Amino acid sequence: MDLSKLRYTKSHEWAALDKSVVTIGVTKFAADQLSDITYIELPDVGDHIFAGQDFGNIETVKAVSELYAPLDGEVIEVNTALEEDPNILIKDPYGAGWLIRVRTEKPDDFYLLMDAAAYQKQIESEAH
Repeated sequence: MDLSKLRYTKSHEWAALDKSVVTIGVTKFAADQLSDITYIELPDVGDHIFAGQDFGNIETVKAVSELYAPLDGEVIEVNTALEEDPNILIKDPYGAGWLIRVRTEKPDDFYLLMDAAAYQKQIESEAH
């Protein structure tokens, strides 16, 4: 995946746009904060998600982290491989560890999200 074409949220989700379909995952920065994932709760195919609202969570041995939607849309695919091995998300957050795919009616909203440079500045500010 070409990381330079991704867009990002302040809550560390990434989005990749292909026409009207958006693939959503969590960033490597977020994945590096996780360890020993015990469960990932994701929406069902057919559910609608809304930008800025939670659509699921990641449970680890130590905490539960909410997942926030970068865009509005209808869930058209869920990464069921994460049910068997949720730690795929840690091993390959931009590849096999993707979370959901959504059909959006507002693909232009993708460009309102942070680009790679803006996201890099955000994580650098969080690291201090």
